[in-house]
Amino acid sequence: MKKIIALLLALMMSLSLVACGAAEEPADEPADAPAEEETVASDMDYVKEKGVLVVGITDFAPMDYKDDDGQWIGFDADMAKGFAETLGVSVEFVEIDWDNKVLELDSKAIDCVWNGMTLTDEVLAAMDCSNAYCNNAQVTILPADKAADYETVESMSELIFAVEAGSAGEKEATALNLTTTPVKDQATALMEVAAGTCDAAVIDSLMAAAMVGEGTGYAQLTYTIGLNSEEYGVGFRKGSDLVAALNDYFAAAYADGTMISCAETYGVQAALIAQ
Repeated sequence: MKKIIALLLALMMSLSLVACGAAEEPADEPADAPAEEETVASDMDYVKEKGVLVVGITDFAPMDYKDDDGQWIGFDADMAKGFAETLGVSVEFVEIDWDNKVLELDSKAIDCVWNGMTLTDEVLAAMDCSNAYCNNAQVTILPADKAADYETVESMSELIFAVEAGSAGEKEATALNLTTTPVKDQATALMEVAAGTCDAAVIDSLMAAAMVGEGTGYAQLTYTIGLNSEEYGVGFRKGSDLVAALNDYFAAAYADGTMISCAETYGVQAALIAQ
């Protein structure tokens, strides 16, 4: 009898363990159960939530540069401040390596690239961009006392050109088979020519007008040949809803004269295109 009772107790314990094990396993979801959707905040929501628009720039007068108090000013900087105000957020300017601008943008280290950026095919493929807002060109920079010796692209074939890495200037110089030395930014390119470590440079015409020639810090340099014509735009992450918001801001600022007044302050040619 004791053996029978022991066997029954053992059997009951085994059944209890099996039942507990079965209860711990999660129930299978129905085959047609919808997957949980991920909620991705828009760029607009993202910027408003953190309360700041982070703008990627380089030191590039007259678009983005520091005043005597160390504050960022310029046509792009002032327009960026105005745009941030319409969003109800502050603005933060972050100097970036221009060659890494897409990486900085996609990693959310910055929210936009707003720095006299030429709308090239490469830029348009990597970012969603605003409408063009400014006209520009790439020009050659030479010591003023040597400019008369180099009045054609062909005559410059043996010169070494300082160019900003990843810039439209580098692209244009390369396309013309000019010998280039990539540097950090356009300001550095000017320094290279002034120091004699490079023979010439290719920079934006807007910067050349502000930084080179009589009455500037580079009075001994001059700009000569225009290599092309370009348009500037602001770059955002792919799919960003801030693009439409900025285009609306540009249209309003152009219509009420704000953009024109700002352009005149910095000697820039504003151009509202493709509205």
